[in-house]
Amino acid sequence: MTTLPPLAVLGAGSMAGAIVRGLIAAGVDPASVAVSTRTAASAGAWRAEGVRALALEDDPGANTAVVAGAGIVLVGVKPAMVLDTLREVAGSLDADAVVVSVAAGIPTAAMEAVAPNPVVRAMPNTPALVRRAVTGVAAGSRAGATELALARELFTAVGAVVELPEHRIDALSAISGSGPATIYFLIEKLTEAAEGLGFARADARLMAEQTLIGSALLLESTGEEPTELRRRVTSPKGTTERLIAVLDEAHLDEVFGRAADAAIARAKELAVG
Repeated sequence: MTTLPPLAVLGAGSMAGAIVRGLIAAGVDPASVAVSTRTAASAGAWRAEGVRALALEDDPGANTAVVAGAGIVLVGVKPAMVLDTLREVAGSLDADAVVVSVAAGIPTAAMEAVAPNPVVRAMPNTPALVRRAVTGVAAGSRAGATELALARELFTAVGAVVELPEHRIDALSAISGSGPATIYFLIEKLTEAAEGLGFARADARLMAEQTLIGSALLLESTGEEPTELRRRVTSPKGTTERLIAVLDEAHLDEVFGRAADAAIARAKELAVG
């Protein structure tokens, strides 16, 4: 991959941490990454991985310190903290640094109002840790093709990237951003169903988890449509046909639609807040 400019990460929690570790796995030099964390213990763990890390509980100026000299500033703090954090560091940002936010619900216009730099809004998901993320990226009003290309390079290191207009990013978040939780929930429920049929917990989880993983790998390797693969394992008048009929009666399309709408509504609430 092309060498990225120095990266600063404000708030290296679960999502931003997954991105940093995915980048390191992709070949980014840990020494080119600086992170701010809330606790000294977290900062110590990052330093053990070769990353320069400062803790806010040790140094209240940690955020401004880590952004100095950075070409990309990844904002990974909680949505409610994004604007205050950007206000805090705005005067320390390099003039050509690109601000990339992974916070749900905070529009680029709000971030541009408190920071003078180009802003790109991104919505990755946690499979970034294993370099299989899906990330949506949307440019703010000051970000052009160069800044968007830099963001694409940042997130391509940890998976697939979808460029889209900002008004579509909450919809993407409802599918790929919340998608991993949806899959884990499905595994939980399949495991519970197997336990209800008398299987031990370990066997039940193995059956549910590996069936899902194997099916996803088969889908990827064949390039077939999911509908076609489902047809191939659904024999007429067979057991799978009966199982699918029960699931179809539950109108899962409507359930998933309502769930996505709920996630989008919450993102809009976060933006207003």
